[in-house]
Amino acid sequence: MNNHESALFKDKQIGFLIYLGVEAIMFSVLFATYLIFTPARQGPHPSEVFEAMSVILSSFFLLSSSGTLLAAEKGLKKNNKFKFLVWFGITLLFAFIFLGLEIREFHTFVSEGYDISVNVFMSSFYVLVGLHAAHVAFGIGWMIVLLIQYRRKIPASLFSEKHTIFSYYWHFVDVIWVFIIILVYLPYLV
Repeated sequence: MNNHESALFKDKQIGFLIYLGVEAIMFSVLFATYLIFTPARQGPHPSEVFEAMSVILSSFFLLSSSGTLLAAEKGLKKNNKFKFLVWFGITLLFAFIFLGLEIREFHTFVSEGYDISVNVFMSSFYVLVGLHAAHVAFGIGWMIVLLIQYRRKIPASLFSEKHTIFSYYWHFVDVIWVFIIILVYLPYLV
């Protein structure tokens, strides 16, 4: 990578980190809204709604995906195609499993009568956790695009840049999930 390409990549990194900063502000507002309205004065209490096993399984798959992504990065840096594809594929699989578990959780809540209009607690829960799930879904799409680009053999330095930017995004999504565990679920599961 020459100096011009290096400077251009640095600009991309800074731009993407600014984007993640804006995302962090948005999630902070949603966390504040959730904390203000939970528990609601009327309607279901979070301890009646949340299930520990669902949170544990979802957390296992999403948080493990950060580790598998790091293993994929190591394969990419060592130019080990097999290692990269295996670990990146596992990351993608874990993301799909997490998203499936979130959809199942939402479906269960709605079928039990806890839909978005029940009270302000459920509304703020669905917006916050649903937005996070949307970020995971977007990340799944991004991973699929990266796999297609990898198979098309775009220049290694360009692919590495794209993968690095994606890594920032994916680890951000995982950090947000940690805050969701701590602020949304944990106070009502303990």
